[in-house]
Amino acid sequence: MTIAASRQQSNNRPRLLQAVIDAMQQPDIRRKLLFTAAMLVVFRFVAHIPIPGVDPNAVEEAIDQSSLLGFFNLFSGGALRQMSVAMLGVYPYITASIIMQLVTPLFPNLAALQKEGESGRNRLTLYQHWMTIPLCFVQGYAQLVILNTQVDQVNPGAMFNPSFTGPDALVTVAALFAMTAGTMFLVWIGELITENGIGNGVSIIIFGGIVAGMPNLISQVFNSDTGFLLVTLMAVLAIAVIAAIVFMQEAVRKIPVQYAKSVFRAGKMYRQSGQSHIPLKVNSAGMIPLIFSFSIVILPAYIAQFVYDSSDTAWIRNVADFFITFLSPGSGTGSAGGQNASPGFYILVFLLTVGFSFFYTFVIFQQQNLAENLQKQGGFVPGIRPGRPTAEYIMRVMVRITWAGALFLGTMAILPYLITAWFDVGQLTISSTGLLIVVGVVLDTMKQLEAQLLMRSYEGFIR
Repeated sequence: MTIAASRQQSNNRPRLLQAVIDAMQQPDIRRKLLFTAAMLVVFRFVAHIPIPGVDPNAVEEAIDQSSLLGFFNLFSGGALRQMSVAMLGVYPYITASIIMQLVTPLFPNLAALQKEGESGRNRLTLYQHWMTIPLCFVQGYAQLVILNTQVDQVNPGAMFNPSFTGPDALVTVAALFAMTAGTMFLVWIGELITENGIGNGVSIIIFGGIVAGMPNLISQVFNSDTGFLLVTLMAVLAIAVIAAIVFMQEAVRKIPVQYAKSVFRAGKMYRQSGQSHIPLKVNSAGMIPLIFSFSIVILPAYIAQFVYDSSDTAWIRNVADFFITFLSPGSGTGSAGGQNASPGFYILVFLLTVGFSFFYTFVIFQQQNLAENLQKQGGFVPGIRPGRPTAEYIMRVMVRITWAGALFLGTMAILPYLITAWFDVGQLTISSTGLLIVVGVVLDTMKQLEAQLLMRSYEGFIR
């Protein structure tokens, strides 16, 4: 059957459904899609391989009572609840990626590697892999300490005491090596997906972990005492949030650009001009500011929680309890106990998210050297002189549109806590960070699939 005949017979099919059918009919695209699905199955299998020395039932009970552990469990795709070797997910690798992006402009050797093309980028990726290993040990040990503190409150002795001395030293080291191996294995799977599948592999691994928690959320909805009207309202609100995320992820400010070029024709030189634009994304920082702000705000509260549990001195416990109360993400054991986060927590999250949005956007902007590259290519912004005036103009535009992206991210960061406070449905809320990741990965994967279809003369599904 020819392509034209296939299209003629499928005029009544929905556009997206027909695009999926067209994709599955192409052997190479079908192979990429099946390979991606197979790697996700391997990821979910690894997420159920436990580390030794822990009672899973006590861990599950501790996670149900701690919002921090619930936050970690969401982004590990339930691997933390299983005490899996993949409980760290790929987040140490993401942390290493963020660090490399921030330090590359500060060191001339790294900046030179970035400009060397493919070989330089491969070398930076290798450095990023090396940096991931010690970060796995650091983040893994910190997570074990926090988990041990929470488990001891539920069931003392159900988990080994993370320590490099004493009888639990061997179990601690074995657990850290297992967690590091699990993270590096997931990173390898992600790179295989990038090379042989569809989409960005590391992002798809994170996407798979978050989506894996959706059935549990649906089960909580049906088992809860929440009325039908409130559940419907939450569903409508979730759809509105997803629509807003899609709009902001795709929103761009187009700066017009003209290119002057010389064309040699019939023995004469002619000057021609072309028009294009520079697309500046409103939310160019993505989810990175959310990760930074949550990490910074959560850390003091749980250091204070650790001090509160381990100290017998009254004034130290009082100071720790103050930080727990003021910066609690919820479910603390001091006076800050309860389901809702404190106002101080989400106020700081909002402010830090806005601040990091500007910081990360400006770091990326400085690395791109848009004005310099534009001048080298013979392009210019109409009415703006090339060079420094162009850079200042683009910066002014970037600042204005970043305000919209930063305020949007700040609102997304605190939205689950506002919903919990207003409607008292904490068990039904899903992290806005998780929604941002899911929507972003879906959009990126759809665009790559769209490009694959258009290369084969099929009609795509993104208008």
